[in-house]
Amino acid sequence: MNALTGATILVVDDHASNVHLLARMLARAGYANVVGTTDAREALVLFGERRPDLVVLDLHMPHVDGFALLAQIQAQVPAATYLPVLVVTADISAAARQKALSMGARDFLGKPFDATEVLLRIKNLLEARFLHLELQAQNASLEHRIHERTRELEEAQLEIIERLALAAEYRDDETHQHTRRVAEISAALALKLGLPDGEVHLIRLAAPLHDLGKIFVPEQLLLKPEALTPGEFGRVKEHAAAGAHILSNSRFPLLQLAEQIARTHHERWDGQGYGTGLSGEAIPLASRIVAIADVFDALTHARPYKRAWTMAEAIAEIRDQRGRQFDPRLVDAFVELVAEGGLPGSPGLEGEQATPA
Repeated sequence: MNALTGATILVVDDHASNVHLLARMLARAGYANVVGTTDAREALVLFGERRPDLVVLDLHMPHVDGFALLAQIQAQVPAATYLPVLVVTADISAAARQKALSMGARDFLGKPFDATEVLLRIKNLLEARFLHLELQAQNASLEHRIHERTRELEEAQLEIIERLALAAEYRDDETHQHTRRVAEISAALALKLGLPDGEVHLIRLAAPLHDLGKIFVPEQLLLKPEALTPGEFGRVKEHAAAGAHILSNSRFPLLQLAEQIARTHHERWDGQGYGTGLSGEAIPLASRIVAIADVFDALTHARPYKRAWTMAEAIAEIRDQRGRQFDPRLVDAFVELVAEGGLPGSPGLEGEQATPA
């Protein structure tokens, strides 16, 4: 049995003799899956149960005429699906032909019909049907491959970003988790602020690159156990511009945001920070968010030049810098987030609670 002779064909005609005649003709031609009915009211049920590849339809029938049934069938067929309907009717008027074809019938034959012509038209319609199904399958396969390839490219891009962030923190963070914690804290704070999910997602992905420019800072400065001299601190401050330069001129929103964060996350609300001398709301919101996350995580984890602060100490420092180093609204949201237990990846959440500002 080939694809055509294995097709399911539904015959709907109120005259049993016509249904039987068509069924016998089709059986002799090798079609093994022919189902017929003389009651148009049953046709839609049979259509749903058998999902035919072709419908042979009379027009003038009691209870439900062919035009109404044709409309009902078309309503069940997805827009991108080719399901041929062959109208076989005694009404060969131009009006009937035009109406049937305009409603979705693919071919039109008058009664009495020639058996050879009917079989040829059915064969042609089924060939078109199965060609369409084959093209649909090929398109679906192509779309799947494109989707998989796109997903692989996106995963590769994200891995490259993660490895860039890891390179930046490799020398001054023994756990190599600082950038990841900053990303999660930043995303949690952005979500607390009510930012759209898409913006939260971008901040989570871009935040790990905030200190990418530290690649160019000498290791002896990053790991110096005592206070930096003014000249040394000036050298460290260059990492903001260096990181932004590495990320500059990208056409992708993610890297554009990462450049912005790298350049301005050391700006202060009072204008006394470094980068480009911004203050207040002139500092990009994402950078204001990352600034709090970065300082909080740095405070609560040990570095060669400092011990790890307790949660309470770090929160007190963040609150003390409200309106000075940090955006007051973000500090309030951050302290609320801590009080609600919504801050990920930070020590002391179980044992300490902060009082909202």
